Amino acid sequence: MTEPRLRLEKITPDNVEAAVAIKVRPDQEKFVSPVAKSLAKAYASPDVAWPRLIFDGEELVGFVMAFLGVRFNPEIPGDRRRSGLWRLNVAAGRQGRGYGRFAVDSVCEELRRRGESVVTVTWDAGEGGPEGFYLGLGFRPTGEMSGDEVVGEMPL
Repeated sequence: MTEPRLRLEKITPDNVEAAVAIKVRPDQEKFVSPVAKSLAKAYASPDVAWPRLIFDGEELVGFVMAFLGVRFNPEIPGDRRRSGLWRLNVAAGRQGRGYGRFAVDSVCEELRRRGESVVTVTWDAGEGGPEGFYLGLGFRPTGEMSGDEVVGEMPL
């Protein structure tokens, strides 16, 4: 049996150095945290974070992290628990090849497996940001904000 071309793998002691070396294009750095910061958040929130590396064959091409059952604004009565996409870093020079779509689809598959019916994502609406990518995948703004980021959702 052949190995699938695109796959997600857990972060391990053997691949963590390669993971933190993933860099997005310089113009995208203001829109997404470095992988090292994401892994620190995952370490500090192990019950919430689902971090994975994106591989194309043997080549590491990106990082994705989901969040599971989080309240964005716990101080607001009625704020509901959500699950969704927390981070997506596709390496500079590897973008535009379907890796981001694969990562989002994989997060959606994992959330469905866990019984979720909606996937959530937030994004900075600034020029050059990821809004077009997320809208193109089917996410729609909810009208809410998480800090200074737009909250988007998509049914699963």
